[in-house]
Amino acid sequence: MATASKIHLSIKDVGVFHVKGITEESAAKASEVLQQNHEKHHIFFNQEGFHNHIAHHVLTLYALGASPATIQRHYDNNKSYQRHAETLIDGVAEDLHDPANFQECLGNERYYHDYLVFFQNEIDKKGVEEVINDYLLKGNERAEDLLVRTYSGFLHPLIHLGFGVEFKQPAIVAEALAQAAVHDNWLTPFFKGAEQVARAGGKTNDAHSLVDLLDQVRADRKLSSAARWDDGNKIRDGILARASDEMINYASQWNVSIDELQPRTAEMTNAAAYFTGGAQHPPKQIKFDFYYMHCVNASIFYSSFLNQHWISDANKARLLEWKGRLDLCMYASRRSPQPLLEEIVNYRPKEALSSSGSWEKIFDRVKEHEDDGHASKFIRALAHGKEICEPYEESGRFRIKQAMWSQLANMVIDSVEDTGDTWVRSAGFDEAWTKWVTARLRSLQPTNMTISLGMRTARERSYETSCFQSSRRIEKHIRNVDFQRLEMVGATAYRYDVYLVT
Repeated sequence: MATASKIHLSIKDVGVFHVKGITEESAAKASEVLQQNHEKHHIFFNQEGFHNHIAHHVLTLYALGASPATIQRHYDNNKSYQRHAETLIDGVAEDLHDPANFQECLGNERYYHDYLVFFQNEIDKKGVEEVINDYLLKGNERAEDLLVRTYSGFLHPLIHLGFGVEFKQPAIVAEALAQAAVHDNWLTPFFKGAEQVARAGGKTNDAHSLVDLLDQVRADRKLSSAARWDDGNKIRDGILARASDEMINYASQWNVSIDELQPRTAEMTNAAAYFTGGAQHPPKQIKFDFYYMHCVNASIFYSSFLNQHWISDANKARLLEWKGRLDLCMYASRRSPQPLLEEIVNYRPKEALSSSGSWEKIFDRVKEHEDDGHASKFIRALAHGKEICEPYEESGRFRIKQAMWSQLANMVIDSVEDTGDTWVRSAGFDEAWTKWVTARLRSLQPTNMTISLGMRTARERSYETSCFQSSRRIEKHIRNVDFQRLEMVGATAYRYDVYLVT
């Protein structure tokens, strides 16, 4: 039985999205390594506040059907750089029952394990449902402050909480609440300001879709250029420092009523996939923005929140409003790049969709991919997004439709397996893309092309070409070219996407 200090996964509780055939052996292995992580490691793996993602990774692998050996291998890879758990400070965990002491220790990562023990004890006494309602959703000063902190850190405490609720693990919930307690609360004026403006304006529910608001944010030059490349934190030091009124105004227009929780959850998920997937920079290689990706990865948990009878509809609506509002702020903070749907629609996967490019193969590939879990969370969230958005795809509020979901999933797995860094950071800035040496020459229609193919290895698709001439008299000498024939455009001419990989 799962408790506030013991991880115990059951094949009956495998999340809102999971594959078939999850085994008891995988549940046991995931429980084992999560217990080790719970007892041995800090929630941050360094002193700079970088997050320990082991719980996220293991639970995602488990939901995607990973074997015990695969779960163990990824755990071993990621435990190697974790911080050890801090020693408890005598009496602090008990002292946190005093509201003044609870408040005084907030925002200080030194007290993470003290807050963890505190929340474990609270859950043991009251249960997960009462503790979350009391400490996050009650609406008093303490809960309002901790809720803001839960949305801080690029949504990491919220994601952690989502995993704990989704997989019914009180110990993961305790970790999430303790993690939130040691995060900052500088987003308070943004969230509170948006709510005040929404109330003052009558809080209309159907005035703007989330994608309409994304378009308006991008068109607002003051807001979309408020963040600067050298800002330490592009939300805090850029958007909220230079264009807070504008940001709050747009955010206040995303509102959710309790009678539209399902379609609005789908809309939020679709919009996050849209601006994250479309933030490409041709002719550079396909890469996804590290910060935007968290907006997609967090989206899956709102379906889980909707399933909890003990969360009031009013709180479900409010949680969703905060998520959409923060997504708008996140979008603006990376210079609001125009989402390029054609990059998604026209993408040619490395492995054909009709065979090994299917969802099952994508899951298999991402389970083998060695990282800290971001890629597998991304893929799982997209697969879930496809399911919940399908009933609403005829609406103009939904710009990611049908096969675009699998296109995005193939783009993700291809990109993380590609050369260079895994993610681009701050995709709306030209500076973010200067390091990418891979370029794409798109939509060439050559009248004369001479190609000589080199040897192809198991792990690299490497071709050598001599020169080619296009109708625009482009002539280059290129090595290591990966190309695909897309369509015949003449008796002796073909149209190619050409990807340079050196």
